[in-house]
Amino acid sequence: MSVHWGMAAEAALAAAVTGLLAVVILGAIGRRWPTAAALLTPLSVVVAVAAGVLAGARSMALSGSELTAVWTILAGVLPIALLVGVLMARRTLRLQQHAAREAAARQADATVEARRREMVAWVSHDLRTPLAGIRAMAEALEDGLAPDPSAYHRRILDNVEHLSRMIEDLLALSRLQGGQLALRLEPLSLHDLVSDAIADAEPLARARAIELSGQCDPTVTAYADSDGLVRALQNLLLNAVVHSPDRGEVCVGASTEGNRTTVRVADTCGGIPEEDLARVFEPGWRGSTARTPGDASGSGLGLAVVAGLAEALGGEVSVHNDGPGCVFELVLPAARPDS
Repeated sequence: MSVHWGMAAEAALAAAVTGLLAVVILGAIGRRWPTAAALLTPLSVVVAVAAGVLAGARSMALSGSELTAVWTILAGVLPIALLVGVLMARRTLRLQQHAAREAAARQADATVEARRREMVAWVSHDLRTPLAGIRAMAEALEDGLAPDPSAYHRRILDNVEHLSRMIEDLLALSRLQGGQLALRLEPLSLHDLVSDAIADAEPLARARAIELSGQCDPTVTAYADSDGLVRALQNLLLNAVVHSPDRGEVCVGASTEGNRTTVRVADTCGGIPEEDLARVFEPGWRGSTARTPGDASGSGLGLAVVAGLAEALGGEVSVHNDGPGCVFELVLPAARPDS
């Protein structure tokens, strides 16, 4: 039996042209609907094969019962081929999506683990300084070598408070990253919360002659967790006081616009370099120039805790330079989202 290469070439050309046209069409579809393009790929293959078969039948000048037989074969085989192709395409898509989800989950776990390792390293390093100070002052008191025992006692208490704050921030950030922080969302009046946060920061501000002021209308509310919001406000105020120079100013304000409430904390830290603004809320970042770590600068976890709490409460936190310092803005829902 001889091979009719001319007819074979015509059938192959028809299949190739149809296939190339399908590739162009599927490429255009894939740019907007990649899943649809993947599912239509088997159809394009079936159409290309059918075009080749029909071109071959035409070259052989088939007619009558012979052409009917070709159409019958195509009608029986091509739907089955299309069904198998679609099932395989759907199976492949599911496998790809599953693999992508697993890869994303592994990457997320690796990122969380890397951050935890970094936090442990940062905190372990920063715990040494206050612990060494406490030990040295305790030994001096025990040996009777402290020139001013009351001052040593105050310094020890300050270092203990510093350690407690660092540990609390570490635990809070660990719970936030692990999704283990229990929140009870309810409508809250910000007037009292802001006043309490200012009162908590007042001793540190007064010790450095920093003017601490605040203004919040009693009608301003937020839909949040009380403990979480208090912690966020305390961390923002502590950060502002710590990084402002002696005799500087820190101002707190809150207002509601539409269904969003914004708490603003403005300081006189001297500003943050523009290239560092995006890093302010990274765990462990303590800045440079105007925000050089000092005795009370902590381990760089306070603002990371604020960012985590803001996200957990359905809001966001941001920072920008303004005048002699920078302004932190904590935005939260003003009321229950479905109300």
